[in-house]
Amino acid sequence: MKKRIGIKDVASKAEVSVGTVSNVLNRPDSVAELTRQRVQNAIEELGFVRNDSGRQLREGSSRTIAYVVLDGSNPFFTDVARGIDGVARANSLALYTCNSAGDAARESEFLDLLLEQRVRGVLVTPVNQELLLLERLRARGMPVVLVDRSPGSDWCSVGVDDVLGASLAITHLLEQGHERIAFVGGPLTTPQIADRFDGALKAMISAGKSADDLVVLGTDGLTVAEGRNAGERIAGLPGAQRPSASFCANDLVALGLLQQMTAMGIRVPAEMAIVGYDDIEFAAAAAVPLSSIRQPRALLGRTAADLLLLEAGEGPEHRHQQVEFEPELIVRASSLHVSPTS
Repeated sequence: MKKRIGIKDVASKAEVSVGTVSNVLNRPDSVAELTRQRVQNAIEELGFVRNDSGRQLREGSSRTIAYVVLDGSNPFFTDVARGIDGVARANSLALYTCNSAGDAARESEFLDLLLEQRVRGVLVTPVNQELLLLERLRARGMPVVLVDRSPGSDWCSVGVDDVLGASLAITHLLEQGHERIAFVGGPLTTPQIADRFDGALKAMISAGKSADDLVVLGTDGLTVAEGRNAGERIAGLPGAQRPSASFCANDLVALGLLQQMTAMGIRVPAEMAIVGYDDIEFAAAAAVPLSSIRQPRALLGRTAADLLLLEAGEGPEHRHQQVEFEPELIVRASSLHVSPTS
């Protein structure tokens, strides 16, 4: 096996002390230019790569942060992670991304692993409302910021007002003349989905509609396939029970529903208006451009990462902050130009 080059080898090659090599690596301004250059030449010739893990563990100053993603297949979370990564790179930090895939057991395994790795802090979009798993991290002094959640003053968090977002979608569909609207998404144990359902129901009641006028089509996840399945279920409803519009809990479900409607010859929006949620890049590029509730995805990530580094730097004196952004309705062809229904 090839011998691993260490700091002693560099010192011997450059004919300086180990302490001088250490100064070149950590405090280069304290070393004379000629000596510093000699050490740098030795590093390049030997192919030396410094190992900071031991020093970081001793000093408690890991150069890594982590984001536990709720669904790695959803472009929304990819965009959030991109915002986090921008802050990490600007602060010379590495970013681990872990995909819980909506599985609480998998989320727990990742959190335990990150605790063992002693990362500087963890950003997480939790699977469930309960935050007992995250309490373990905080008890060990690990900074934690919740992403796409607004749970209260005990945590740093960054999120969007999902109740308002759902209300914007439902109000828009009602204004287009729809009387019976489907809510498509799930599971409702996911906090964001629960808030979107709550906002949809409240908007219907506020408009003088019955709760029965909101047709709930639960799904096992937020995927294109689940949207297609929902489309089949809608088409199978008796005419009097069939909604003329659908508000989907995310854009992937909405795109699946749109695909299924098209495949079955049901015209969008004339026979089925659709509004999604997140306004991912694919929404505007759909065969029928998708109306959606826009979230500031990259901004969510940047803000969350800034809060994490602030908490890590301030330690016990840190005061938790909750940042909540307002969503925006983006109207496109999938929900426009419909005749009022009776």
